[in-house]
Amino acid sequence: MFTGLIQSLGHVLACTRNAAGDYQMHCGAPAEFMADVQLGDSIAIDGVCLTALAPTSLGFQADVSLETARLTTISGLALGASINLEKSLRASDRLGGHFVSGHVDAIGRVSAIMQEARSQRWDFIAPRRLAKLIAAKGSIAVNGVSLTVNQVVDVDAESVQFSVNLIPHTLSHTSFGTISIGAAVNLEIDVLARYVQRQWELRDEH
Repeated sequence: MFTGLIQSLGHVLACTRNAAGDYQMHCGAPAEFMADVQLGDSIAIDGVCLTALAPTSLGFQADVSLETARLTTISGLALGASINLEKSLRASDRLGGHFVSGHVDAIGRVSAIMQEARSQRWDFIAPRRLAKLIAAKGSIAVNGVSLTVNQVVDVDAESVQFSVNLIPHTLSHTSFGTISIGAAVNLEIDVLARYVQRQWELRDEH
């Protein structure tokens, strides 16, 4: 479990495909972030929960399954790409964002970036199936960053658009400062919305 508050920026050292077809990712990370990372720890990379392998003061490795590669942006990250890093939540930690599981629901895309005073408004396109789970003033994780939804509008039969505002601190302390319009992003809807939707589905079955 995570909070969606990014603790550090890392970068992709390599993401290689193994003979079996899955991937192994090598991530560079600051020494201060790696100081207490142990073998087997859960770390969210751009919102994807992965297991830290071979940790050193310079970074760590992570195995990426075929399912994770298919449902997230991880396997498509370029060499040197900036990545958002967050260690799993401890029982004593403050919950400053919202509960984030690290299980990506869909891949979305950046559709627009507009300056609004000192912050920026970012629009994202998401699959239509997530429309019922994204609510204005609700929470959503984009590349692992906990954000508040401004508004949600229908685009077409296959997609929906939602907007958020990014303050200067978020832009400078996450990978948002390095991506642009058209970039693919990992989306995770609020876990509470997921369970509410499931209850409605079960209600409709009876």
